[in-house]
Amino acid sequence: MPAHLSPVIAATTQWLTRSFPAPGGALSDALCEIQARQAVIVAARLRYPTAMDAELVGLAGPGGAARLDRVTGADGLDAEPWRTWVDEVVTSWAACLLSDPGLAARAVAALGAGAGEFRRLLSPDATDTRAAALLRHPDLLSPVAGLHHASLLARLGPEPALAA
Repeated sequence: MPAHLSPVIAATTQWLTRSFPAPGGALSDALCEIQARQAVIVAARLRYPTAMDAELVGLAGPGGAARLDRVTGADGLDAEPWRTWVDEVVTSWAACLLSDPGLAARAVAALGAGAGEFRRLLSPDATDTRAAALLRHPDLLSPVAGLHHASLLARLGPEPALAA
């Protein structure tokens, strides 16, 4: 993972976990954050597949969370500096992956990554599912996921045909 994506991944993960928090204590918070981070990593690697892409986002910045805040009704929040490193497209793609297990599996496969590396994203157990109840809820995520769903599908290409 290119170093220039680290602030994007951290800020985007933080935006997701603050917008769709875990219901419960420290363990739930940690499990929710892990799932969000895994989805954000996959989305970031798809969005910025080359070192040059990562360099460019590091130089230009990803754009910030303003539109995401408006879409979720959270506009008017404090202008915390980390919020400028939120990437709207990566956030939207991560929301797509969190709310659609089949799409998450396609995305991980497109990266050529092993499923074990993203186990909590691809195969959450009951504790993971409870911890990320809001983070994975398709209806709650739909305003964010819908922003760039089509571009994620275009990036992944046609869905593989089912074997007969």
